[in-house]
Amino acid sequence: MPYSDLIARVTKLAERQHGVVRLAQFPQAEHRTIRHLAERGVLERVGTGLYRVCGSQPTWRQAIQIGAWALGKDVAVSHASAARLYCFDRFESAAAVEFTVVRGQRNREVLGGDAVVHSSTIRLKGDLRRVDGLPVTSPERTIVDLARAGAATPLLEVAIDSAVRLRLTTLDHIIDRIDACKGPARRGVARLDELVLTSGGHTVLERRFLKLLRRAGLPLPKPQVVHRREGRHVARVDFLFPERDLVVEVSGGRGHSTAAERAKDARRRNELQQLGRTVLEFTYEDVTRREAYVLRTLELAAVSRS
Repeated sequence: MPYSDLIARVTKLAERQHGVVRLAQFPQAEHRTIRHLAERGVLERVGTGLYRVCGSQPTWRQAIQIGAWALGKDVAVSHASAARLYCFDRFESAAAVEFTVVRGQRNREVLGGDAVVHSSTIRLKGDLRRVDGLPVTSPERTIVDLARAGAATPLLEVAIDSAVRLRLTTLDHIIDRIDACKGPARRGVARLDELVLTSGGHTVLERRFLKLLRRAGLPLPKPQVVHRREGRHVARVDFLFPERDLVVEVSGGRGHSTAAERAKDARRRNELQQLGRTVLEFTYEDVTRREAYVLRTLELAAVSRS
């Protein structure tokens, strides 16, 4: 078989796989020829049965692909690498190349020095998702792994917020995954117990509001609650204190400026009130600079509903 035909097929396949191919993707009869192409400098061997097309630009995604193939079937992209694949905020440029395998199957030798291979006694089954064709730890497991690896608290907060905001998981599922950590697996996740109590808001301002309540020792509301009337969607509110029928909205300060937008806001507020809800709204300046006013207003609203 002419080399040119095989080279064309290898190159075409590699273009879809970030510049790399597996020997197993080709008929057995062509394996020897592919190895010969590596000897001639057309391909570069990067692992057992793995080849990169010479001249292809090494990238983070290529390194992830090579590692996932090299480590075998019981592997998952994990930690900061998983967070980047999920597009968690502040992980978009994470350079880490990290994987997790079940303890006893760890094999660092197959990867380059920049890759980190974690081993775990926690089985990966049930903790896996497929992202861009790769096995990746679930969003919940990724957050737990980041905590156990010592990630800074602000990064953990962002990871929780991102996972919920992007609708990759729910706060309840994250809590369940944390609660499933027992014994040695519990080490490092204690910080998450507190962080999830003030998670669930879709914006930084919503989180600031929740933290304000927690510092004041007030009960926490349910975030992002959908209200319906006679089967019709009325509104998704930022927070609901169900025991007080109290809705709280927090806004960035710009508000709605057009007549149509203001009319829509008024109808929304009226319908919520017709459903028996008291509606309060706090601006960015209220939450960040006038905390005493926010707490006093909440207290007065609670008393009036008693």
